[in-house]
Amino acid sequence: MNRAVAPVKRLLYHSEMTVSYTRTARRPAPPAPRDLRANQKERTRAALVEAARELLRAGSPPTVAEAAEKARVSRATAYRYFPTHDALLIEAGNITPATEPVEELVRNLQVEDPEERLLSVLDRFIPIVFAEEAAMRAALRTYQDTWLATRSRGEALPVRQGRRMRWLEKILEPARKQLSAAEFRRLQCALALVLSPDAMVVLKDVCHIGSEKEGLQVLRWAAIAMLRAGLPPARRRR
Repeated sequence: MNRAVAPVKRLLYHSEMTVSYTRTARRPAPPAPRDLRANQKERTRAALVEAARELLRAGSPPTVAEAAEKARVSRATAYRYFPTHDALLIEAGNITPATEPVEELVRNLQVEDPEERLLSVLDRFIPIVFAEEAAMRAALRTYQDTWLATRSRGEALPVRQGRRMRWLEKILEPARKQLSAAEFRRLQCALALVLSPDAMVVLKDVCHIGSEKEGLQVLRWAAIAMLRAGLPPARRRR
């Protein structure tokens, strides 16, 4: 026996009808929210460093335990961030060369041209790096030891305060409106490679550049090349 098959209803409106639409301009995706736990880790670390600085100003190099007590952080937590006394003192500023001249320059940048702003800070910072090579290398070694100690416990704790990123945020401020959040971040990270003691180590150990003058010339060239590549045409120096 043949059974009657019910006819299939077709939804023409959705499947076959063309619907007109208006094209809208693409908007850059908003930056992803920062990890709240990462923010808390940075605040804890900053509290320990500030406590150590206060104790230093009071007259004596603090121990990790003393900084923890003043910051109201447990000793176990403090030692996770700063496994050694030197690691704490480097971040508190008792071992690494003072960067206050650079901090002051960054705070008082007046020119609006990002290229001039970048070169003025680079010219101030890199001579300090070369002049204080031993201290800078000691600091880098301590950062590496701290990183290895935290990773061996399966943790991801910040090992540096990130002053370079803060400087670069200020340097690039005039160009912020012309860049998306992702473009700004990419340029900031790229320039952090040259505004650093790490760059001095590469120049001397890998490239065998012996003079500060030649090293600064290379870093200035690299910094400007990256800056011009990252800025929109309207912001580039002609």
